[in-house]
Amino acid sequence: MSLEKELLERSNSACELCGAAENLKVYTVPPKTSENLDDSALLCANCLGQIEDPEKVNAKHWRCLNESMWSEVPAVKVLAYRMLNRLRGEGWPLDLLDMLYLDDETLEWAKTGEADEEEEVFVHKDSNGVVLQAGDSVVLIKDLDVRGTSFTAKRGAAVRNIRLVHDNPEHIEGKVNGQQIVIITKYVKKTG
Repeated sequence: MSLEKELLERSNSACELCGAAENLKVYTVPPKTSENLDDSALLCANCLGQIEDPEKVNAKHWRCLNESMWSEVPAVKVLAYRMLNRLRGEGWPLDLLDMLYLDDETLEWAKTGEADEEEEVFVHKDSNGVVLQAGDSVVLIKDLDVRGTSFTAKRGAAVRNIRLVHDNPEHIEGKVNGQQIVIITKYVKKTG
């Protein structure tokens, strides 16, 4: 039986990460090179494209890891671990990473080749140097003119449930007066 047929049977003809049933391809998880059942996963074109090109990553798509991270297949667990690490700036992947168990050998595999990406994880800090995480609440410490609008975000305004801008440690996003804006971290103070 061919590897593709074995993977189709193992996965019930669906992507082993998101469950999509179309455009499925065999993916051997690096740095492994031998195409075999333990080192490969069956992935849809969407998942594969985002794994291979970090610029295309859509964080919402990867909510599927909530379920696929529990797979007993080492290759699937490695991919889940890597994507959760890549998305850790979103906040929610941190909880899943805390729950994800990988034996020592699988963890070593998962970490191999990911060192470059781990170095790219940015740390967002407020005006006092306190680390900010997605979902935190902050207060503005300065009046801020909001570009493209005629309103000013006033000093003392609370911004709840912030989102981190994953590629810029100096920017966060949040709602002020019902409007979603980008805020520079040196103008906020974490509350609570």
